[in-house]
Amino acid sequence: MGDGERSGMLIGRRSELSALTGALDRAAAGSASVVLVGGDAGAGKSHLVGALTRTARERGCAVLIGQCAELGESMPYLPLADALWAGAASGDPALRSALESRPVLRRLLPDGDGAGGDLTGELVQQRLFGAVLGLLGELGRDQPVVLVLEDLHWADRSTRHLLTFLSRVLQRERVCLIGTYRSDDLHRRHPLRPIIAELLRLPDVRAIEVAPFGLSETAEFLTALSAASRDVPPTAEEIGRVHRRSEGNPFYAAELYTASRSGEDLPSGLADLLLARVERLSEPASLVVRAASVAGDRVRDALLRQVSGLDEATADEALREVVSHRLLVPDGTEGYRFRHALLREAVYADLLPGERTRLHATYASLLSAAAGRTRAAAALAHHSFAAHDIPTAFAASVEAGREAERMGAPHEAHEHYDRALSLWDAVPDPEKATGTTRLRLQLDAVRASGRSGDARRAVTRLRRLLAEADPADARLGALLRGGLAHYLSDLDHLEEAKAVSREAIAMLPAGPPTYERANALATYARILLAVGEDEGVSLPAVAEEAIAIARAAGATEPEASALVSLGVHRESREADPEVGALFARAGDLAISGGDYQVGLRAAFHRARMLFDHGDLQGAAASAAESVRFTLAHGLGWSMFGATLRCLEFLIHYALGDWDKAGRLSADFPVQVVRPTEAQISAYALFVEVARGEDVTERRRWLESVWDEDALVAYIARGLLAERALWHGDTETALGHTTAVLDELPPFETQAIRIIATALWAHADRAVQARAAGDTATAEAAVRAAGPLLERARTDASTMAGGRPRAWLGLEGHAWLARAEAEHARVLGKNDPSLWRAALDAFSYGFTYEVARSRWRLAEALAEQGDREAAQKEWRTALEEATSLGAAPLVSALTDLGTRARLESRDQAPAGAGLTTREREVLRLVAEGRNNREIAAALFISPKTASVHVSNILTKLNVASRTAAAAKARTEGLLADQGPSAGGRGRG
Repeated sequence: MGDGERSGMLIGRRSELSALTGALDRAAAGSASVVLVGGDAGAGKSHLVGALTRTARERGCAVLIGQCAELGESMPYLPLADALWAGAASGDPALRSALESRPVLRRLLPDGDGAGGDLTGELVQQRLFGAVLGLLGELGRDQPVVLVLEDLHWADRSTRHLLTFLSRVLQRERVCLIGTYRSDDLHRRHPLRPIIAELLRLPDVRAIEVAPFGLSETAEFLTALSAASRDVPPTAEEIGRVHRRSEGNPFYAAELYTASRSGEDLPSGLADLLLARVERLSEPASLVVRAASVAGDRVRDALLRQVSGLDEATADEALREVVSHRLLVPDGTEGYRFRHALLREAVYADLLPGERTRLHATYASLLSAAAGRTRAAAALAHHSFAAHDIPTAFAASVEAGREAERMGAPHEAHEHYDRALSLWDAVPDPEKATGTTRLRLQLDAVRASGRSGDARRAVTRLRRLLAEADPADARLGALLRGGLAHYLSDLDHLEEAKAVSREAIAMLPAGPPTYERANALATYARILLAVGEDEGVSLPAVAEEAIAIARAAGATEPEASALVSLGVHRESREADPEVGALFARAGDLAISGGDYQVGLRAAFHRARMLFDHGDLQGAAASAAESVRFTLAHGLGWSMFGATLRCLEFLIHYALGDWDKAGRLSADFPVQVVRPTEAQISAYALFVEVARGEDVTERRRWLESVWDEDALVAYIARGLLAERALWHGDTETALGHTTAVLDELPPFETQAIRIIATALWAHADRAVQARAAGDTATAEAAVRAAGPLLERARTDASTMAGGRPRAWLGLEGHAWLARAEAEHARVLGKNDPSLWRAALDAFSYGFTYEVARSRWRLAEALAEQGDREAAQKEWRTALEEATSLGAAPLVSALTDLGTRARLESRDQAPAGAGLTTREREVLRLVAEGRNNREIAAALFISPKTASVHVSNILTKLNVASRTAAAAKARTEGLLADQGPSAGGRGRG
């Protein structure tokens, strides 16, 4: 294995390696340590222990490594003999001398007297145990000793007794004993299980479980593998596929990834390794595993028994054997699942073709015979298709699609509809079999695509339908064009969407009222909101015509859509206070009619309107309610489902409830493929940048998308510009802001925030240049800043077409105030009144921006010599920033306090500026809790706990948790705390 793969296997193992290194430190200090390292085969136990032994050798420790083998009881003390022989062969004189004085140990070496003889007699065993203890103690006098016993799941009885003996008697010896074992091999009756349970009660014995990789760790691991082999980096699809199949097992992931690059699905070597465990089973147990592999990852107990064809007693015994060997594990109270999905793949691939078909047919027959709720259409479709029963597979696929839609699983619904459409021509009388037409089924597939967030697939299918449609069928043509325009607008192909919607309207007469014409008009009105009104066309008139026709035709969906468009139009021009009620009515109408997409659009604009008007608590409640509905109906990845999730996050970010925002963003993906995923991922940067977290991985994925998605570029690049400015990198910041502003159209209010960030960059440049006497650079910054401010003022006051903008929104006004204040800073006129205006503008509830504005206000006051006022604002800003955990802002304020001499001992916040929450976390750190334990105690996510710990280390200016705990005790930072937050006494 190369260095790249070796280091890759240690990805995500920092805490485990730290625990092992801590055991080595304790041993070196004269307190013996025993660590039992468990994990599935391929999880990386040996690599983890290998990293420790390399560290131990670098520190001058004696390292003895012994390996157990799958030889049963035939070779007692094999790992001990292996360790001693390897140590003696290394030429270590101390070890050779110690062995020479202990004949009973000499017998374990290949050249020893009586090697391989009986060493298990009680008296001889006692002598040997004493000799081993004496050997380790003697070696430890000169240097710490690391003794590693690998693969204890294969250990013989004598080795297990030796492990128990050493774990109990090692105390003050400078010895670190490490044992590794495969968790997945410890079946219920395995003799090592009770020994581990017993040893873990001892005070000096610790356990480490090497867990599977998470998705981000798998991504990092595969990227490291590709870099080591000088291959192209893995794509998001590859990473997701490998992670799902490997379930985070590093060895499996490496094998699958390498094989996939050469076109191999399941590497034969990996399949053989997995099947070796099945081959040890009895024939009935093997039959049960083969039958289970056909069912999928999970199978009900009763169904598995029926398919296996075994009598009750034999089935009981076979299932007990399979479960004891941990090939299948109980899944709830009614069934089983495979211990690892790859094991199922390997067993399934090993079936003979006829055997596979027969088992699928048996499952399909049993499912068809089942009645009511026990019949699962998706499973019936799968098994029927695999058994080559096409008519049953076809009908079941349509039913499964409908079931998936009812259950809120639109992606799965589309897959079922897609399979049914592929079988349509192979089935006699398909309309009779399903009660639907081919066109209706195709439109069902389009709807499912849109609801799952895949507008591109919906557009592709609609284009195909248009190409096949009868040109003379105007109603069908208008219906298809209306749908196409809708999904094109979701993809921001607005000019084409407008043209297509106009075609749809033109195809239909004004009367009689029809759903198709109302839908085309409502879609056209929605598009006009985005692109601006056509010449001679009034958006309100289009929307009101759509509403009138929809009501006459009884079409709730177009009516609701047009009501939302009308509301957004009125809000932008009239600041109409009744618009909220209009959005609510549209939402109720859409939901009652079953159109959840339009309902979510109305819900988004209602929550967004509350947010824009400064009612952040009302907006948070509205968004939370809508997100619950969204997720309950499987619409989290639809266009407005995703937008509502982002809005809920953004509201809590503005409120300053970053713990809540962090819990929400924990579900935002990092490795992104689809545009919707990238947009959601980008929002997570708001808190990550403000807290100073490492965003390298998220940035890497977003960077591959932002050239194709304007919203991703706007959010991600705008926030990365802020991150660059916190690091003093004005050039990178201006690169981001310029790229975003070049793509934003005129009269776009979103530009104001980006302009304020760009002016921050120019102001920093100008300030630095003046301080260095660089007049040319300062003047260049002034020249660049003027047009930026003018654009911000224009965008804030004017709409497309030159109309005055009636409503900008509180946040828009606040960013304009920030831009005005930054522009003055560019000119060298850092004006407190402008920063006061910005502070007041953000005071409707935007906690972080209030603190940032107050920072600049304190700076401006200090520059004018008003030290008392500056101190007051500085102290308040520091408290606000510290409470948020906004590490970059805390650092900037600390720097300002030092430079302007605003800081004094009696004014500095107590506890090194730690927030109440951070002091709670610090107390748990001092107790030795890890991030997961801290998260559980404080009811926060592990990621949020990790952020708090990082902020604490930064504020205390220490490099480790141990140092933080020590400083907390030394400086009395825990003295004012009561019992542990979320402490052990809590039920």
